[in-house]
Amino acid sequence: METYFMSGRSSSPILRFRLLPPKLFLRSPQVLPLVLQDFSCNLQARSQEERSEARNRMFILGMGFVGQFFADQLKKDGWEVIGTCTSDAKMKKLEGMGFDVHLFDSNDPELRSLHTMESASHLLISIPSVAGLGDPVLHQHKDLLQSRLSHGNLQWLCYLSSTSVYGDSGGAWVDEDYPTNPTSESAKARVDAERGWLKLGHDLGISAQVFRLGGIYGPGRSALDTILRQESLSKGQKMREARRYTSRVHIADICQALKASINMPTFGRIYNIVDDDPAPRLEVFAFAQALIEKRCPTWMKQGPAHEVKNVPAKKKVTTEKKTIGGEKRVSNARLKDELGVRLLYPSYRSGLPSIMDYMEENSFPNFT
Repeated sequence: METYFMSGRSSSPILRFRLLPPKLFLRSPQVLPLVLQDFSCNLQARSQEERSEARNRMFILGMGFVGQFFADQLKKDGWEVIGTCTSDAKMKKLEGMGFDVHLFDSNDPELRSLHTMESASHLLISIPSVAGLGDPVLHQHKDLLQSRLSHGNLQWLCYLSSTSVYGDSGGAWVDEDYPTNPTSESAKARVDAERGWLKLGHDLGISAQVFRLGGIYGPGRSALDTILRQESLSKGQKMREARRYTSRVHIADICQALKASINMPTFGRIYNIVDDDPAPRLEVFAFAQALIEKRCPTWMKQGPAHEVKNVPAKKKVTTEKKTIGGEKRVSNARLKDELGVRLLYPSYRSGLPSIMDYMEENSFPNFT
């Protein structure tokens, strides 16, 4: 994939000075410099204030799990956050949580829901790609989007992709320079979307980066939640059970990586956002099961043991030989070296206990 390096655009406003009124020149020589100095300081303060406001306006295209978590953190930091979703029910739910949300329809020829994007200083794209199309927004509205954003305040954009774009390396370590080799239609669409958003950033002359995320987990979305709620495994989850390696990342580490990127913007760079421990899924579920039984055994629902469905015996975890495509171990060295990120949860062994702490603090679970 091509990497672009562009110089950033200046956001400094042009200051225009009016002629000083005649009476000002009647002041003493000692007073005049003070008046001019005070006038200059006021202009600088106003300019810094305006730049600060522009710098702190995030537009999140796709308020899913990552978008909501990140938006909540930004709001606590004093940012203005605007987001989109695709259903009335989801919009009402998000508005009830205090978010400014717009209903997004990619088939709208004028993209009316994205008018507010023009005033944003930062753009996070967190929407699924579409097989055969790539990114649905760029596929249908690239020219319109570029026209709008070229006259706006946008300084930074980030597209959230997936480590699935690497395909199968036979279990070898892969970094961002490893050639993409997507094996599924959805992964191929991700590669197309990556190229599209990086090119848009290049054409606009702004900071643009791609984050390739591992499997995302966090409060409400983890092996602990799956076990406690006795949720059925999806087809994809069942297929991944046989893998020797699975890259994953805690939602809190995604958010700190995004913040680091905002503070150190790059032009056309790609980052793997994963933890240090690409452990197999079965190992993670066995750990989660043991964690529940040790700390909160009364949380388990009455009925058939959940491990029969989702957590095989240890012997199966350690001796499973059948594997499927997508075997790889993903390196996060660039994330640490260039963005200076120190993972909060370098392994599921620290991430899952933190989620358990959250559950206990919030009186989870509630099965009624």
